[in-house]
Amino acid sequence: MTAQPQLPARRKRGAAESLATIVLGFESLVAFLGGLAVYGLKALPEPIASWWGIVAGTTLAVLMIVVTRFTRYRWGIAVGWGLQAVVALGAFLVPALGLVALVFGGMYGYATIKGAAIDRHNAQLAADPPEPA
Repeated sequence: MTAQPQLPARRKRGAAESLATIVLGFESLVAFLGGLAVYGLKALPEPIASWWGIVAGTTLAVLMIVVTRFTRYRWGIAVGWGLQAVVALGAFLVPALGLVALVFGGMYGYATIKGAAIDRHNAQLAADPPEPA
């Protein structure tokens, strides 16, 4: 009989990392669709070709997906906030993106702030477990 190879243990992910990853992953779809809206509405200023809207939306979506791999670090969370600001700036071109920025920015804020609080609480429980009743 051959022994089964042992798989490495999965890294334990915190709540802030998990929630921020989920929000950025879903928002990447909306960012791509926002780029299509900029293209379709020809919302870019006259000297800029409208197809740059698709390029910008695709680039923003890919960046959001890449940042999901780095939300375990503080700088990854900060880059996620920067991407939220970029979505908010899109409201100057298509005002509906302002609503997207409010909704997803609010969810990202909740995910990072409340997730960090949950992580602190779990760390405190791990350091000082309650006594069994």
